[in-house]
Amino acid sequence: MRRPEDGQVIPMFQSRTYRNHIRRAEFSAYQVTVKETDLHVQTPGEYSREVRDSVLKHRGFLEAYIQDNPDFIHTLEPWPVTGPMPAMVAAMVKAARTMGVGPMAAVAGAVAAAVGRELLQATSQVIIENGGDVFLKTAAPATLAVFAGKSPLNLRVGLKIDATRRPKAVCTSSGTIGHSLSLGQADAVCVVADSGSLADAAATALGNRLRRPADIGPVLDGIRGLPGIDGALAVMGETLGVCGQLEIVPVKAPGKS
Repeated sequence: MRRPEDGQVIPMFQSRTYRNHIRRAEFSAYQVTVKETDLHVQTPGEYSREVRDSVLKHRGFLEAYIQDNPDFIHTLEPWPVTGPMPAMVAAMVKAARTMGVGPMAAVAGAVAAAVGRELLQATSQVIIENGGDVFLKTAAPATLAVFAGKSPLNLRVGLKIDATRRPKAVCTSSGTIGHSLSLGQADAVCVVADSGSLADAAATALGNRLRRPADIGPVLDGIRGLPGIDGALAVMGETLGVCGQLEIVPVKAPGKS
């Protein structure tokens, strides 16, 4: 990752070895790992303890809820809105119901956003990446390069994100990269939203529906106008589709000619 300034690139949804490539002296870059949660954080100054405490808190709430509701972690269907829920769990449930997926489809984006919003109480700028899902609040626009595996568009296309006025979430799903469950064949589906839970659930839902390049247009049309979603980008082979209010820019990421 790089400091989020115009013309600088933050790779998304890539093998985590990219975390070792680029550092900016003005920002501290550090990793916080708690069980399966592995966050890469950049902030002006280091807040490892605060990040770890926040992860432990939100994971604790989620784990307690799953202990009382064991089907929550396995279901691929929307979860019923019944009884009290921790705030992060409620956000996951709401987002998943909106997109017609199981609540755990929203977990990575939800954790990144929950931790990031708490961290903004201590610092004015935050970038948190959690398994390819990014939460950011920055003083200048940031360009995020899309990792799309074997697609010729891999790391050639960027999303320019203006998170100067309010935080943004950019979440990615893939049917050809990584270990997360996707029922489709997209190389990458990225969704930009105000909510980490909604961006993550939407990326999963769109990715599930993409089986061939001809699906991209109709599938992306399905989220036009959804409240809280700025837009989405999908890559499948040589085909790129975009909907919504997104600024797409060419990028030259490290190692690319």
